[in-house]
Amino acid sequence: MKQLAKGIVKTRFLILIIALALLVPSAIGYFSTRINYDVLAYLPKDIDTMVGQDILKEDFGTGAFSMVVVEGLPFKDVSKLKEKVEDVEHVKKVLWYDSFADISIPTEMLPDRLQKAFANGDATMMIVLFDTGTSEDATMDAIREIRSRTAGQCFISGMSAIVTDTKDLSDQETPVYVLIAVVLSAIVLSLTMDSFMIPLFFLLSIGMAIIYNLGSNVFLGEISYITKALAAVLQLGVTMDYSIFLWHSYEEMQERFSDKKEAMAEAIHATFTSVIGSSVTTVAGFIALCFMSFTLGLDLGIVMAKGVLIGVLCCITVLPSMILVFDKVIEKTKHKPMIPQFRISGFVTKHYKLIALVFVLLWIPAVIGYKGTGVYYKLDASLPEDLPSIQANEALGEHFSMNTMHLILLDDALPKKQKMEMAEKIEKIDGVKAVLGIDSLVGPAIPDEMIPQALKDELRSGGRELWMITSEYEVASNEVNAQCDAIEDVIKQYDQSGLLIGEAPCTRDLIKITDKDFATVSAVSIGVIFVIIFFVFQSISLPVILVTTIEFAIFVNMGIPYYTGSTLPFVASIVIGTIQLGSTVDYAILMTNRYKVERIAGQDKMTAVRLAHEASVQSVFVSAMSFFAATIGVGLYSNIDMISQLCTLMARGAIISMLTVLLVLPSMLIIFDRLIIHTTVGMRRNPDNSSKPLVERVV
Repeated sequence: MKQLAKGIVKTRFLILIIALALLVPSAIGYFSTRINYDVLAYLPKDIDTMVGQDILKEDFGTGAFSMVVVEGLPFKDVSKLKEKVEDVEHVKKVLWYDSFADISIPTEMLPDRLQKAFANGDATMMIVLFDTGTSEDATMDAIREIRSRTAGQCFISGMSAIVTDTKDLSDQETPVYVLIAVVLSAIVLSLTMDSFMIPLFFLLSIGMAIIYNLGSNVFLGEISYITKALAAVLQLGVTMDYSIFLWHSYEEMQERFSDKKEAMAEAIHATFTSVIGSSVTTVAGFIALCFMSFTLGLDLGIVMAKGVLIGVLCCITVLPSMILVFDKVIEKTKHKPMIPQFRISGFVTKHYKLIALVFVLLWIPAVIGYKGTGVYYKLDASLPEDLPSIQANEALGEHFSMNTMHLILLDDALPKKQKMEMAEKIEKIDGVKAVLGIDSLVGPAIPDEMIPQALKDELRSGGRELWMITSEYEVASNEVNAQCDAIEDVIKQYDQSGLLIGEAPCTRDLIKITDKDFATVSAVSIGVIFVIIFFVFQSISLPVILVTTIEFAIFVNMGIPYYTGSTLPFVASIVIGTIQLGSTVDYAILMTNRYKVERIAGQDKMTAVRLAHEASVQSVFVSAMSFFAATIGVGLYSNIDMISQLCTLMARGAIISMLTVLLVLPSMLIIFDRLIIHTTVGMRRNPDNSSKPLVERVV
């Protein structure tokens, strides 16, 4: 590694030229990577709801659908509006009152089902079917075009409208996220570093790493908008430590070597050795997300694990080159760090019993809060209320007492009598407003040959028939989940191959799947990081102590919403614990490593812990504040609650982990010192400060 470090120093100008040149393909890759704004698209492809969506697309040529509410227009004008909507590219069909009956027929003469489904007072509803998928770019373009052509005459609800608004809002806010993170990180670095210019080079180096990472996502084909929004901010937060360590190591080496190039080569070698150990736990935390069956975890895990590795490479190549090339500028802007000296080590070691007691007592409210924190799965609940799709959903509920629509795919060969029986049973299920299918709407008295062929083409295809079920229950509610189960029971009574699909059934599956994922991800992340710490320290007890310490911080962080009366988006409940464990356990490793060194050197346990604390407190503080700065601004700014909550939890988690490591971990090391000594390779020394092995002491 030393030869490689010398090579990096020698080729610093070439490295910077290559680094700048790589920005071009990275930028092309970034803009070529598609962003997926539909969270439900990450459900496993083999579950019935996702299989049903594929059948709907293949057999019926329909991927997405939206409910359109029109207020205060006579039927003739609504009919003209319908024609405008049908002219929009990728709109396959618009189902309305006139799809089943002539608009000249008075509404009171129509079947009750038809009246309830499409008209209520001065409001009417149309169902728009698209030939593209829910979150495809073409569908979102069609939604925008419908809004433009109808000029505010209607409300467009449904998942595709929500996805469209999510995209527009996310695209608008994401550049601001990066700006906020950079500005706040620069402020923290300016206060904690000893040069006003070095933060600029830190941010430039990490910025390049972020661009490389985002550009390399092109090989994945697409990434989630959540991953896109968080990737830059999170990568900045978790890899800043590496740059800080390189700078401190470089300054230390300058005291030993008069030649700055030689000092930098030594600093690169030292940094690589330390950073590899630190980055492994962070990468492990992100890799744990890849074990989720809900593949949003795989998406975020791969991108962030890759980002950490790229961050390490840039830290030992690009940043050293920048520092050497711009050495004179950096030297001219040097100043004393503006952060205070922390003199709490003596207090912490002196009062370790009291701190340990408080730690044990706080476990009770932490666990209660952790288990009691509410989680929401309704995707539009994370969006501002003034968005068009949210207002449309409200209009749908106000005029039609309807909050969502399910789709049923049935065997077309079922006798008409059985279909009518099925429709009647489904209509009796709590919360079902109407059953919209060919037979249920036109009635059993009308022969099949008298049903308009255009209507049959839309609702029958590939040996299947399409029904639509309107529901008054909200997506992700216990009521709608029970309703979906009841509808499926009825379907299976008549057709074992029948499928229930739509936003509500998908969300019900999401709830079931992510409950399992939460347990899986937690177990994997704890297990993997436990093993890493075991090999780092060659100890059985230290992994338990360190993981328990950080898990306590996680419980506190995730339990706070319970006491503040707020709920978290489901994604946060799954990924935050893993991210916090992987990215902040380094604080504990740093202090514990120094404690082990001091203890092996012959220091008694109190002195060893105090020295370890004194040596680590500044680094842990700067690291935590850098992570906090990179995420808190986004948490406060974002109007997308899912992004806001994730960033707020990460920012708060960094601070809580810092406090836990600086206050609680020293107490644990003192209390369990004898156990640590007897369960850690190389530490079987006399606890009473003898450097001789215990066997020799007895003899």
